[in-house]
Amino acid sequence: MPFRVELPPTLAERLAARTGQSAAEDAEGGPGGVGRGAAAPGVPAPLVGMWVCSGSPVAAEIAGAAGMDWVLIDGEHSPIGLETITGLLRALAAYPATPVVRVPALDAVVIKQVLDAGAQNLLVPMVDTAEQAADAVRAVRYPPAGVRGVGSALARASRWNAVPEYLARAAGLVSLTVQIESAAAVEQTAAIAAVEGVDALFVGPADLAASMGLLGQQGHPEVVAAVHRVFDAAHAAGKPVGVNCFDPERAREYARAGADFLSVTADVTLMMRGAQEAAASLR
Repeated sequence: MPFRVELPPTLAERLAARTGQSAAEDAEGGPGGVGRGAAAPGVPAPLVGMWVCSGSPVAAEIAGAAGMDWVLIDGEHSPIGLETITGLLRALAAYPATPVVRVPALDAVVIKQVLDAGAQNLLVPMVDTAEQAADAVRAVRYPPAGVRGVGSALARASRWNAVPEYLARAAGLVSLTVQIESAAAVEQTAAIAAVEGVDALFVGPADLAASMGLLGQQGHPEVVAAVHRVFDAAHAAGKPVGVNCFDPERAREYARAGADFLSVTADVTLMMRGAQEAAASLR
């Protein structure tokens, strides 16, 4: 009897399972300064995650071992290529944290390669329209629903055909999150969220602020209001929504406002902060 492999739950499945969290789990403290009780009463606690930007498998394992719910491997702004992404996915496989890979762009070829490397959860940046969201869906789906090239038998995605019926089940083994990070995207959030195959939305306040003429002002009231508009539109469409926020108090505010998942820090941020504190400690 051949050995069979079952893949872990996707981010979409993890988000859907939040409604089953116990009151005791919600009362526990969470990672990154965002407590499990940060959500509003009766609202499930958000999934808390962090970035891995260094490319270090040690950093990825520390993130997994620290109790993060999800870990974002950044292929857009970090010097992380396909082989490094594969290594980071392997490093995280031993932990319950759900790995998400942000691809550098909405590019069907890159998306195909990252999926074949074994990524189950993709974050596609700079999605401004429903048409772009639909293109992203097609990139992660096999024909006839999409344009993903068929090579799973030769790839880690199917564990080299050890995952039963991978081709037939692939749509349910991959989750797609699109990133809302411009004023134009905020206006189109309802249409983007309505696209079938988009599993979740994720707000990037840094680029959003820049697009609003508020470069570097992620906490500006107009930017925060735009983030809340995305929350409302996504939830009205029945889609979970997350946000990037390294400020603990603002992250808690977003949790109370209904954020379903949050990224609250990065490996390089933690290392720089710790190194600066150590450098200054005896001066």
